[in-house]
Amino acid sequence: MDGAHSTDHGGGHRAYIGSFTSGGGRGVITAAVDPATGALTPLSAEGSLPDPSYLALDRGAGVLYAVSEADRGAAGAFRPTAAGLAPFGAPVAVGGAGPTHLCLAGGRLLTANYASGSVSSLPLAADGGVSAPAAVLAYEGSGPDADRQTGPHPHQVLPDPSGRWVLAVDLGTDEVRVLAPGPAGGGPRVHAVASLRAGTGPRHLAFHPSGAVVYVLHELEPLLTVCRWNADPGLLDPVAEVPVAPAGGLDGVRAHPSAIIVSSDGRFVWAAVRGTDTLVTFSLAGGPEEPRATSTVGCGGRWPRDLAADPAGRRLYAANERSGDVTWFDVDPRTGRPVRAGSMPAPAASCVVLG
Repeated sequence: MDGAHSTDHGGGHRAYIGSFTSGGGRGVITAAVDPATGALTPLSAEGSLPDPSYLALDRGAGVLYAVSEADRGAAGAFRPTAAGLAPFGAPVAVGGAGPTHLCLAGGRLLTANYASGSVSSLPLAADGGVSAPAAVLAYEGSGPDADRQTGPHPHQVLPDPSGRWVLAVDLGTDEVRVLAPGPAGGGPRVHAVASLRAGTGPRHLAFHPSGAVVYVLHELEPLLTVCRWNADPGLLDPVAEVPVAPAGGLDGVRAHPSAIIVSSDGRFVWAAVRGTDTLVTFSLAGGPEEPRATSTVGCGGRWPRDLAADPAGRRLYAANERSGDVTWFDVDPRTGRPVRAGSMPAPAASCVVLG
């Protein structure tokens, strides 16, 4: 998956925004990005895939992939064009329910199937088209939260910088599984498991640019776990915990962290927190293993489900699901603090990817 800027046929940058069609969203929205200001302007929407909640862009192949977060989960592919997006083949069933995330790894498309507790591997053709699942890796286990952890709930799949492994974050079992993608035509296998504190509900993670540190963001407790990552043996080791918000919430409002990203220069970590509707900045001035919270600002809307940053680290974009917008922020280059700069309507926004 490549989040770097590309140039379309009209000479401008693009953003792609996933949204929940069941909540009034328009599907996958294409927006123009002003390179000088970062402002978004909606161009078109592609609504053929229900509830395209998460997106992944393969710039080299010129294909945008999306998961349909439905009971019968599916994955769809689109070709970006000057006019917007064109469906590329029919959606393919992933063999799992409620997929919430996807990634490209080893010539395959992997999906994290939250509701059915599995990870699916779908083969890709030479032209980037998606085929039926090669394999579905089902998980077992549970956690102490009787409402949210009665079974496994993979929420994210992400390749490591070496390209040898995929890390699968499981909210239901408080684990991060290290997966070996497997041979061509086959499915992933579990190589190692990192157990995190019970009941914290890990949701998403992000790598430091050094490739040696991973930050895991938890949903059930507002917490960031710092881990060391060693790609040679493929092992993840938790070393520290850092609060993202007060454990009891702010003014009685419970915090539900959702998304985490690291600046391209490795100086800052940003986390989105639903409920409190905030963006938290962590400074890494003390080193990658010592994030320190330095600012908390409003997300510009309600229920920030996803975050994206431009490659230069000058701007952040928050997909605010319940207020129905994508808000962008200028980043203070000295402190990393986001400063709201504008917003674009996007009903039921769930994900934003810069292309």
